[in-house]
Amino acid sequence: MAIKYKFLDLGAVNAPYADDIADATARVVRSGRYVGGPEVETFERMLAADTGTACAVGVSSGLDALRLILRAYIEMGVMAPGDEVIVPANTYIASILAVTENGLRPVLVEPSIDTLNLDTSLVEAAVTPRTRAIMTVHLYGRVCYDDILADVGRRYGLRIIEDNAQAIGARYADGRRSGSLGDAAGFSFYPTKNIGAMGEAGAVTTGDSRLADTVRALANYGSDRQYHNIYKGLNCRFDPIQAAVLKVKLPFLDAENERRRRVAAVYEASIDNPAVVKPMYSEAGDMVWHQYVLRVADRDRFRAFMTENGVETAVHYPTAPHRQPCMAEYAHLDLPLAEQIAREVVSIPVSSCTSETDAADISSIINRYRQ
Repeated sequence: MAIKYKFLDLGAVNAPYADDIADATARVVRSGRYVGGPEVETFERMLAADTGTACAVGVSSGLDALRLILRAYIEMGVMAPGDEVIVPANTYIASILAVTENGLRPVLVEPSIDTLNLDTSLVEAAVTPRTRAIMTVHLYGRVCYDDILADVGRRYGLRIIEDNAQAIGARYADGRRSGSLGDAAGFSFYPTKNIGAMGEAGAVTTGDSRLADTVRALANYGSDRQYHNIYKGLNCRFDPIQAAVLKVKLPFLDAENERRRRVAAVYEASIDNPAVVKPMYSEAGDMVWHQYVLRVADRDRFRAFMTENGVETAVHYPTAPHRQPCMAEYAHLDLPLAEQIAREVVSIPVSSCTSETDAADISSIINRYRQ
């Protein structure tokens, strides 16, 4: 059967913005300013205001956002190579690469089988005299932050860094946006995100102006002004064309997230199959449904069934980070929940190109699946 329900159709997602995006990119071309400039500066102000932080710095990708935060803390003397950063064992590998890239040691902590996010009750036991930070990942669009995490960070003097690549626009219980909960946050605007660029793009948000200045300098060859290099920096600058695109889309972030919530609500109400474990549901703003992730014991069989019935699915992510070939030094770790999640997770359509009617149809198909 042909695919009727695509997992993600970026053409359809971007169609409502197409004319405005064309105008915005043409404006950049006419300006003659192709690195930095007013498009970047304006988007940074917009993102800081939307997130509720004092500072935002556009960078080249979500991975670069995280690695620049850690590198900045090293330059500031907060961390040193060999120090430890607590990271969830269930995450996209970029979270961990940002740590290892800086000569820091990731300490992997098991997730909650309910939220699939870091189990904050296990964090304190992972703290050692070398621990300098906790990187919490708002995986799949669900805020991973609570009083336990905040208390551990405060008592041990740890920086809390948010990997906010998947949860832009989500809110904590007290109303604060993800990206403003910790000391610094990394954002990704990869095209598949809830609001995506036309290529790679990312950002750092923080309330610490010194950190922001350090990140900005590091991303620009380590220079605080032209031809004056205070750090051995990188080229991780934010593309003004991507800034112009994101300026168009950012004002529609809440509407995009609300559409996803409506689709997720249909799944929550309609999927009823004991062979399928639905994600923990929330009607609050703490979940923006970057992905709607089921767990199924025989994932391959389930995916084949869905394809036969015209539904495209995806897997986020099929291999736990400590089992990746590049992480061989961590392969000995006993992380059974992270490995179980990697075996079982399967994502179904939830983006703005999936209608509530589509979600009801997809739910009906899921309910017909048998182990």
